[in-house]
Parts: sequence; C-alpha cells; structure tokens
Amino acid sequence: MVHIGMALHKTSWRGLNREMNIIGVIGGSQVNKRFYEYARVVGFEIAKRKDAIVCGGLFGVMEAACKGAKEAGGITIGILPSSLSSDANRYVDIAIPTGMNDARNVIIVNTAVGLIVVDGKEGTLSELAFAIKRKKPVVGISNYNLPGIIKENNPVKAVNKLYKLLGKK
Repeated sequence: MVHIGMALHKTSWRGLNREMNIIGVIGGSQVNKRFYEYARVVGFEIAKRKDAIVCGGLFGVMEAACKGAKEAGGITIGILPSSLSSDANRYVDIAIPTGMNDARNVIIVNTAVGLIVVDGKEGTLSELAFAIKRKKPVVGISNYNLPGIIKENNPVKAVNKLYKLLGKK
C-alpha cells in the first residue's frame, strides 16, 4: 500500500505511457450480499478498462469495489475519513488518510471523472450532492431517485453507461 498521494492531473493519472481515468465508486459501508457483489463487479469492470477507482477506502461497497478492481489487476485509491492509513480495507493500493471524516467526500467526488453509486445512506447522499453540483456523470445502482443520476440495476451495464456518458471506451 502506498501511503502518499500520486500526481493527479484533471482527475486522471499519467502512468504506464497512457492516461488513466479515475472513476469514483460510492456507497454504504454496510451492505447486503447482493450490493456487495454489484460493487465488486463494478470495480472489476472499471479495472478491466485499465482505469483506477477512487472510493472512501473503508468497507461494504468500498471494499467490494476495491476487491473487484484488484481481481482485474487494477489500481485502487482510498480517501480515508481518519488520519490513519491502517484504517483502509486490504484491497486499497493508495491510502490517503485525511482526518476529515465526512468532509473527505468532496475529495472523492473531485478526484473522479464520473461516479457509480451502489446503495448507501447519508454519507453517500452527500457525495451525490457534490457530484450533481459539479455536474459529474453519475450512474446509480441504488434507491436514489434524484435528478442527475442515471439509473441502472445491472453492474456491467452501469459501468458501460458511465463510460458512454464520459465519451470513452
């Protein structure tokens, strides 16, 4: 695990002679098996495209998305609410401890070129508000029915829709 930040430019990372998009995966820290699996598939599908994921770095949806990304050989970034990098789930490659609690949600949104939301509660809702305000594309596998969120219940189709919104792959 890397415990320091990497050079980010316009929410992409230049490495391995290509530009890598950073996609946000947001959702609850406590989820049922179905949403855990959806988040794992989302992480896998993003990493298959050689892009990185950014999330809150903890458990539930965040852990599942990181796990899926690692299964596909991807890079995971966890923006942690605490000041301890050791709080990150075991699938986080780059842990960024902020000590900012929920205020770190704006960092997650600003880092991502687009986001996929899988379930979640109040913390996820705050991330969605920041994303909508910043006009970031958001695809939701969730119960959120808000303007600015494209609904999709299939995780593979959700990733495909986000990339279409981004005009990529």
